[in-house]
Amino acid sequence: HAVERLATYLNEGRPKLLRDDDEQALFLNHRGRRLTRQGLWLIIRKYVEEVGIKTPVTPHTLRHSFATHLLNGGADVREVQGLLGHANISTTQVYTQLSQERLREVYDEAHPRAR
Repeated sequence: HAVERLATYLNEGRPKLLRDDDEQALFLNHRGRRLTRQGLWLIIRKYVEEVGIKTPVTPHTLRHSFATHLLNGGADVREVQGLLGHANISTTQVYTQLSQERLREVYDEAHPRAR
């Protein structure tokens, strides 16, 4: 799905945003310039408010969700480490701990002999 969406953006969305043919950034803001981390944060905040999420959501929340989702889907912890840019594997292993805790919760809720 991600590859398809990125291809659509590159073929249809980005050309509409692009103002300067020399711009090398992949993701552009509404002015046709590089999307900054602050710009991304504003976009995230806007959608969080629109859908009525009350808990704090930050770019780090998305990063954390991304890592946890990959690990829950069976990704190797070393692959996730590389994607997140962690120098130390122990930083990434925090996500495996959380993933195992969630797996235990699901098991306890679903398995008839878990209790």
